[in-house]
Amino acid sequence: MQLLNIGFGNMVNTDRLVSVVSPDSAPIKRLVQDARERGALIDASYGRRTRAVLIMDSDHVVLSAYEPQALVGSVPAPEGEV
Repeated sequence: MQLLNIGFGNMVNTDRLVSVVSPDSAPIKRLVQDARERGALIDASYGRRTRAVLIMDSDHVVLSAYEPQALVGSVPAPEGEV
């Protein structure tokens, strides 16, 4: 199990991470709103501007104040891959 720092001492399990996307497009904004309405939104941005949306395999949506490139750059490669 690898943990990914998403800011302010918060971590997510990279094994459960499906996607890291920018929050700017309309479909992602709808996805965030839908997650908020069904109680599956985790806001780890601590009131700062959301710069990345993490989609988990449990249908949870996590908001982060870190840039998507910074998050993806710190994800370790799966074992056996370079």
